[in-house]
Amino acid sequence: MPVNMEGLTDIREKGAVKDGERQILDRRLFMQLLAFGGCADSAPLIEALKKSAIASVLYADINDPHGVGLLTMSEDPDFFVTGLRGLLNQKEFAGLVLKSEYTMFGRTYALGHEENLEDWLIGRSPRVAANPAWQWAVWYPLRRSGSFARLSPKEQVEILMEHGAIGRAFGKADLGHDIRLASFGLDRNDNDFVIGLIGKELYPLSALVQTMRKTTQTSTYIDRMGPFFIGKAVWQAAPR
Repeated sequence: MPVNMEGLTDIREKGAVKDGERQILDRRLFMQLLAFGGCADSAPLIEALKKSAIASVLYADINDPHGVGLLTMSEDPDFFVTGLRGLLNQKEFAGLVLKSEYTMFGRTYALGHEENLEDWLIGRSPRVAANPAWQWAVWYPLRRSGSFARLSPKEQVEILMEHGAIGRAFGKADLGHDIRLASFGLDRNDNDFVIGLIGKELYPLSALVQTMRKTTQTSTYIDRMGPFFIGKAVWQAAPR
């Protein structure tokens, strides 16, 4: 399918029409998950995060008794190579072992039908990640196959609607809430997206992944998924 050149360089985020005008915003939130081993006690890490006032979530890794995961977020990508790097070079984090295979990085994005574009791009993801009632998390990257990109927009929408309906049903039942990030050109393994599934219990998140496997998107148009990071929050701090 040839690339539509019309509006090609207008890379602002666009939401639904509101008060007679389409919502347009040139803002987005970047989020990163880092995983570490060699942590016998997470208390010093929590204290360092408290002092830093960085918006973050610290997870205990269910698959590593000495493992933790650190989720951080900022609208400014410079933060990840300045303020965050400064924190990670402090003694509390510097002695840990980075498990780079679990590193995930992405940005919030709009599909064009969001009723409150600014909240979707900036407010919702931190609100979900840092909700004290939702401490369990499953994070994973994925890449769609090239054949999905060659489908018509109508076919793509129909496939995504099936996927979205399952996500909304689980969210409405408070079984699981998703964070979706685009990682095109931001992931060393060339993944397209980072997905976070957040909830108060772990089993429903597993059930959500299982249910999604039956959709046309996952069964036909996903090239690869994972690795999966599974953890429970021991510290949560939303942006101020």
